[in-house]
Amino acid sequence: MLEEHLKNEFGISRTPLREAFRILEKEGLVEILPRRGAFVKRVSRKDIEENFPVRATLEGLAARLAYQKLTGQEIEEMEEIFGYMEKAALERDFTDYSVHHFALHEVFINASRNETLIHLLRNLRVHRLWHRYTIHYYREDLDNSLKIHRHIIDMFREKRVSPEEIERVVRQHIEVALEPFLTAMEKLEERPHRDSDRQEFC
Repeated sequence: MLEEHLKNEFGISRTPLREAFRILEKEGLVEILPRRGAFVKRVSRKDIEENFPVRATLEGLAARLAYQKLTGQEIEEMEEIFGYMEKAALERDFTDYSVHHFALHEVFINASRNETLIHLLRNLRVHRLWHRYTIHYYREDLDNSLKIHRHIIDMFREKRVSPEEIERVVRQHIEVALEPFLTAMEKLEERPHRDSDRQEFC
């Protein structure tokens, strides 16, 4: 049993190991099934369909709150990150693009200066299990992604629109990504996962 192996490898008892699994369960990374063990959580279409609208609304709110609070230094940070995104796009390095895309959003989310909002979005945005779908999505939609992020940075820099307008643009940017993301997911999932396909932890 893998649980015994992990206990021996890390030199810990069963209690902290199971507590670690409970934390992973709360973060949506594993499922704990009674009398069966802990399994890597499979991402479902429902997971994505529920996540995107909530995240779109909250990231739009973060953009609105950040609109008048972003410092010149933070805007320059976004410009620098966008430069890395352009380089990654040119080199067709989808992993690097994904990393910098995440970082760019993080700048204006943190600039909202709203700790509750920042915490909620951190939980919604950190989905390591979605990584392979995200990479495939960028393969299909890289040019559009670059254009909208260039537009968002320009809106923050020039301050020629209302805070409500940048909220709308950021929200819609995420909302319209839902269907292409689901398409990317479907292309990678050739068959439905059975319970026996689950990767067991213990």
